[in-house]
Amino acid sequence: MIKPAFLIGSLAAIVMQIAAPTSSADPPFEGTIARSSAESTPAWPKQPSSPPDAPNIVIILLDDIGFADTSTFGGVAQTPELDRLAASGLRYNNFNVTAMCSPTRAALLTGRNHHRVGFGVITEGANGFPGYNSYWKQSTASVANVLSDHGYRTAAFGKWHNTPEWEITRAGPFDRWPTGLGFDHFYGFLGAEDNHWEPNRLYRDTTPVEGNHAADETYHLTTDITERAIEWIQEHRSFPPEKPYFLYFATGAVHTPHHAPADWIARYKGKFDRGWDALRKDIFDRQKRLGIIPADTELTPRPPQIPAWETLSPDEQSLFARQMEVYAAFVAHTDHEVGRLLQAINDAPGMKENTLVFFIVGDNGAVGRQLPNYGGDASLEEDLARMDELGGPSVPFNQYQGGWGWMGNTPFKYWKTVASHFGGLRAPLIVSWPKEIDQAGGLRQQFQHVTDIVPTIYDAIGIGAPDMVNGVMQQPMDGSSMVSTWAEAEAPSTHDTQYFELSGSRAIYHKGWMASALSGFMSPSRDPDQWELYHVAHDFSQAGDLASGNPEKLAELRALFDREAKANSVYPIGGAAWAPSRKPFSARSRDRFEFYQGMARIPWAQIPDFNRSFSLEAEVILSNEKPEGVLATFGYRNKGFAWYVDDGRLVFESREGVNKDIVRSSVLLPMGATRLRYEFTCETCEGPGRSRVPIAGTARMWIGERQVAVQRLDKVALINGGEAYAFYLGFTGGSRVSDEFSAPFPFTGKLERLTIEVDRPAKALKNR
Repeated sequence: MIKPAFLIGSLAAIVMQIAAPTSSADPPFEGTIARSSAESTPAWPKQPSSPPDAPNIVIILLDDIGFADTSTFGGVAQTPELDRLAASGLRYNNFNVTAMCSPTRAALLTGRNHHRVGFGVITEGANGFPGYNSYWKQSTASVANVLSDHGYRTAAFGKWHNTPEWEITRAGPFDRWPTGLGFDHFYGFLGAEDNHWEPNRLYRDTTPVEGNHAADETYHLTTDITERAIEWIQEHRSFPPEKPYFLYFATGAVHTPHHAPADWIARYKGKFDRGWDALRKDIFDRQKRLGIIPADTELTPRPPQIPAWETLSPDEQSLFARQMEVYAAFVAHTDHEVGRLLQAINDAPGMKENTLVFFIVGDNGAVGRQLPNYGGDASLEEDLARMDELGGPSVPFNQYQGGWGWMGNTPFKYWKTVASHFGGLRAPLIVSWPKEIDQAGGLRQQFQHVTDIVPTIYDAIGIGAPDMVNGVMQQPMDGSSMVSTWAEAEAPSTHDTQYFELSGSRAIYHKGWMASALSGFMSPSRDPDQWELYHVAHDFSQAGDLASGNPEKLAELRALFDREAKANSVYPIGGAAWAPSRKPFSARSRDRFEFYQGMARIPWAQIPDFNRSFSLEAEVILSNEKPEGVLATFGYRNKGFAWYVDDGRLVFESREGVNKDIVRSSVLLPMGATRLRYEFTCETCEGPGRSRVPIAGTARMWIGERQVAVQRLDKVALINGGEAYAFYLGFTGGSRVSDEFSAPFPFTGKLERLTIEVDRPAKALKNR
């Protein structure tokens, strides 16, 4: 029997499809395949597609800013752009974060509690316990990953701070970088901070960016990331305009160092002369007039860690007021740059109405540290001498006294890193979506948490949280959608229970009640289990401790905290802070390093610890009579060291603020191949382990076998340690250590190899 041709073709097509290899990760072929193209039907693989009329999503996150630091929420720093956004959307005054950078960002981008993601603490404090190891869990996929699967383009700009610091190298691995976690593009820095005038930690996707920016206020990092984000938005309008986008814009501002243009700082001259006590009362009164806080809110008292303004000397008051002028200018300048970004979004046809913006004003509250301005050793006299330079390029790392942070968190107690009280937890939130939110300028007072942002996005788009991402079963969401609050001011909060924990300070919120426990070093009684109780549904600022009169309620909440802590990998309490363990740094187990010219900058986690005796040895070939340029440098402007050649002579310079030591050879370098060596023998070092600081020692230099310099260094403080540092070979990038040259100051000879040894110079010296 002869079968019809069409049946033969169909059977063949079926057989070929069955025989073809398939992958669950690849979309199935939906056409037909026969022996000839005439009998076959082509079909393109289906591309991810977004729901109809899906909005663009923009998350804006500021850094180290208090509930009351913006004029929008009662503060002194003028924030007209934030005002404008608030007028088009909703203000939330009961929105809470985790009290620190990395944990808040992990919770924000996943919708899960920060310990679940692996970020019970910042990446620099990572610990071997599951809730603290900074290994972003594959079972907690980022919102960027999920939105990419639904047809969104994604990009992140600014501060990341969620990659293990030992993985920030050119060798990766890159699966915990932004581009490995769902973002198509990244431009910014991966750690806690960077210099805003002369950044030395920028990356484009996974490639280091060396700016070598002139320190003359023509460049600012916030302006830079804003420009890059605007360029990306404009590019999106062309390629491909039909797709929605997700933009994560997380500034490094207003985290230290506090850097702002001089003309912005001038606007705040004299505005803080009355001090933090009087201005805090002004802010509190203004918050009530604005309706930002309930009329019955009580102003919490100044804690003992903060001195009364009137007890400070006139010189201290003058210096500290200037510090806050700089910070307020930094806040205002940041608001201006965010406004430029929002204007670029609004300028695109159709984007303004259908763009959902979440503006989170702070990841942890303002900072309450009591520290000298220059990070440790500067005297009041030295600070006063450079007071007019604060905020500018010549002061690479300036900050403010903690009293200003306490003021910035008005009306709450405490500050950043304190997860037991709202000073570290409460952040203003603005939500704007003109197409869907029609109660413009409204105030929402429901308890919400940073984990609620992702579920809200999914709800607004009309998708569910996926059960599987990249073949990995996902943990359930810890947050809940806030969409119901958009149309109804009195809608009940959908977030009934939330634990908080950071470095031992902890709290549990449940249906209007909150139990709080300071960590041992913060608690007045030094008792890590001294709990307080607040009925925050009627006590907005946690002013009245009800623990003594409500032991049963307190016991109920403490038991609830224990259940939440066990379910979220919180234990051991304060894991990273109280039980440190050795991190998987390849550099920490080595005492000898070899680097070669042409290498990109090497981040802090992968280089030697220079807070000890060490040596540098360079094999070079010199082809001109007066070579110049950097051999090796570590640190940033005014802090670190530089080993370089100047006018044909070998020079080593170490800097700590305004103090510096320079060791200079009087002998010119010879032509041809030679070996150069520097040795520092630390004779007096203070502190244990990585916190050791050399305070005295001897420096020696050799050209070949000839010793050409020996110098006693009585106060060196070579490096205090710090993840903002980077090591450069053959040039300097970003912020230069020395004032004796300008970046990039490349070495004009050939640097064939640089060998570094730590804790071995004395032994090497004996073998000469």
